[in-house]
Amino acid sequence: MTAQLIPFLTASILLTLSPGPDIIYVLVQGMTNGKKHGIVTALGLVSGIIIHTSLVAFGVSAIIKQSENLFLLIKILGAAYLFYLAWQVYKSEAAISLKEGANLPKKKFASLFKKGFLMNVLNPKVAIFFLAFFPGFLWDPNTNTLLQFYILGFLFMLQAFLIFSAVAILAGKISVYLQKHPASAHIFKWVQVIVFVGIGVFILV
Repeated sequence: MTAQLIPFLTASILLTLSPGPDIIYVLVQGMTNGKKHGIVTALGLVSGIIIHTSLVAFGVSAIIKQSENLFLLIKILGAAYLFYLAWQVYKSEAAISLKEGANLPKKKFASLFKKGFLMNVLNPKVAIFFLAFFPGFLWDPNTNTLLQFYILGFLFMLQAFLIFSAVAILAGKISVYLQKHPASAHIFKWVQVIVFVGIGVFILV
């Protein structure tokens, strides 16, 4: 179990730290409206993970019960999807934009939570990514897979919330750093490439 959870947490933290729409939205809220608004946004975003975890847990668990070969196929396709994501990041421009949403009026906490939740739940890329990511880290596909999926989902939610909250609290300093060090976007880009390829390889071997 520990042999699976440590690489899972490591990969999850690196993925969460990589610039994406979720972490950028938290950063913008923290910059423009303050740390409390950023933290509430983070809470909404990670709450959506419950939905994706449930969909993957019940769907893949049913497949595992039917056929181990189908489960193996899911892991192979998942690894292939992660390699595809790595290629997409490699081809993309290394840039971090903080302009989107910078001039939006301050929203109430409930509205921010709802916005974050819907951003996560209604993003089909998140559902596909979880389907590719989670099954490779089950430590025993022959026992209670539902429990294992929810443990993975909870750990992902916990680390994401802690990182997003830290980003909200340090939003001002982070934005200043990114403006002074535009080359950091290249570092984040290659971190994403390496992490996607690394997880894909881990799932296969």
